Amino acid sequence: MKAVLRWLTLCLLALAALQLFFLLRIATMAVLAPESTSVQRSQMWQVLQRQGRLPWRQDWVALPDISKHLQRAVIASEDDLFASHAGIRWDALEKAWDKNARAQARADRQTSQRPGKPAAARVVGGSTITQQLAKNLFLSGERTLWRKGQEALIAWMLEACLPKARILEIYLNSVEWGEGVFGAEAAARHYFRKPASQLGPWEAARLAVMLPRPRYFEKLPESAYLAERSNVIMARMGAVVLP
Repeated sequence: MKAVLRWLTLCLLALAALQLFFLLRIATMAVLAPESTSVQRSQMWQVLQRQGRLPWRQDWVALPDISKHLQRAVIASEDDLFASHAGIRWDALEKAWDKNARAQARADRQTSQRPGKPAAARVVGGSTITQQLAKNLFLSGERTLWRKGQEALIAWMLEACLPKARILEIYLNSVEWGEGVFGAEAAARHYFRKPASQLGPWEAARLAVMLPRPRYFEKLPESAYLAERSNVIMARMGAVVLP
């Protein structure tokens, strides 16, 4: 019994130390840009294994040097209430849970009708920009209750330690926009041959729509969905409140 208690105590201490590490890292981000994120390091390794070299584009720029069109487009596409929520939108998570449950039920029915060809359900997110940044900075892409719980806790730390504008700045400078393309400045130069500060509304909407699947859309620039969704985001951008 004592051994079990000792083991549980060590586990709790390790968990507390991990949360303290996350908190201290986030606190430094008030003045220092993160050198790299968990997602970036994972992508580096995958690209190196596949290509034997590391094509990499990332140039950190301050939020005022990122077009307000892109700021509005990303918020409109990813998290329309970013400026007002506390890091997590429970209503969005509930809707995503319901959509995923219905999609999985449809996939299960299709699989039962065609046993030799399993159907895959498309997974819908529900994470805010703050949650996405929490995952990108520190966590893996696996979908488990533990990871979602840790993501929520880190999101709370981000909101507690950093102003909204800084959260958006770090997100826009570190998010993936294609293979080896990270951040708004690199994306603007890669796709439109101009700095992020000069992006227009249509260009901004186009980049924002790519975010859920950047490497997929990088290979399909003429996608009809990309064009249609970009028009939807452009129509929403005017109502966005910037932090």
